[in-house]
Amino acid sequence: MTEQNMTSLPAQGATAARSAPPTAVRKNRSRLLWVTFTMVLMMALGAGGLYFHQHVQQQQFQQQATNQSLHQQLTELKQHQLKEKTQLASLLLEHNKALETANRQQDALMQQLNALQEKVATISSSDTKIWLLAQADFLVKMAERKLWNDQDATSAVILLKNADTSLADMHDASLIEVRRAIIEDIGTLSTLSQIDFDGIILKLNQLSNQVDNLRLADNSIEDPSIEDGNNQLSSSLSQWRQNLYKSWHNFIADFITIRRRDNSAEPLLAPDQDIYLRENIRARLLIAAQAIPRHQDEVYKQALETSATWIRAYFDVNDANTKSFLVDLDNLSQQSISMNMPDQLKSPPILENLTKIRTRHLLTSTSDTHQEQ
Repeated sequence: MTEQNMTSLPAQGATAARSAPPTAVRKNRSRLLWVTFTMVLMMALGAGGLYFHQHVQQQQFQQQATNQSLHQQLTELKQHQLKEKTQLASLLLEHNKALETANRQQDALMQQLNALQEKVATISSSDTKIWLLAQADFLVKMAERKLWNDQDATSAVILLKNADTSLADMHDASLIEVRRAIIEDIGTLSTLSQIDFDGIILKLNQLSNQVDNLRLADNSIEDPSIEDGNNQLSSSLSQWRQNLYKSWHNFIADFITIRRRDNSAEPLLAPDQDIYLRENIRARLLIAAQAIPRHQDEVYKQALETSATWIRAYFDVNDANTKSFLVDLDNLSQQSISMNMPDQLKSPPILENLTKIRTRHLLTSTSDTHQEQ
């Protein structure tokens, strides 16, 4: 139905309504309403279809855009995976190369280790025994140096015991003779008197610190003094002569001092001479202390005797400190600091000869082995 016909229908309907009977008019109105409803419905359906079409088209556009975005992301993801795959392949290749290099180095180290084990395996038990024998010989010679040069019997005994231990580790029955000689040397050195040299040195240092406590001797014999009562001046004018005499006598007594001496008395010391005397005594005690580790018995005793002589000559021998000091000096001077060392040890020449023989035999056998190879 065209738009012109639709506009002409109401006019015709109105004319017909005016000319038609009431029943026909109602029919026409019903028909008109139906047509109008149909047109409105068709327009609504058309508008709804248009809206639905547009909505569907918009959703299609959005879906296409989403699909394109997903496709682009999928493409980028594939490229990223391909790149990572390439990097992983490169890393695997480098790792394989490094592993091959490590395997080659390990093979080289294993070859070196096998060669070293072969060299170690070639060392015979005789070589080890020669080394232990040479070690024992060195320890015995060190014991001799400690004994003769340092006068140290204790260290010499320790070195001899270590030498005997080295020989015992050889498990060789032919070493009984040299081991017996070492044991005899240990017994000889063990019987030497053990002197507390450190204690003697400490005692001398103590005496050196006590020199300042010694009291000098006073050898003067004073004239008997006038009684105090006679020295008092009188208040009486008639005794002016006695007062003059007493005043003059007091003046002379304070101005001049007269001391009587015999041939055995020592002169008094001036203050500077007192200091020198005490320092000289300390020096003698120091000389005695230095002579102890050198075992210089004569030097030691002479230094102590000189110190005692000076103390008895210039200091008060009746003083308690001086008496104690002299007693300590006498006791120390009676202590011998020399040691009766043996003339020689039995084990060094035997062990040295045995070492030379076995070393020469080892060198000869080794040379023959190389010639056979």
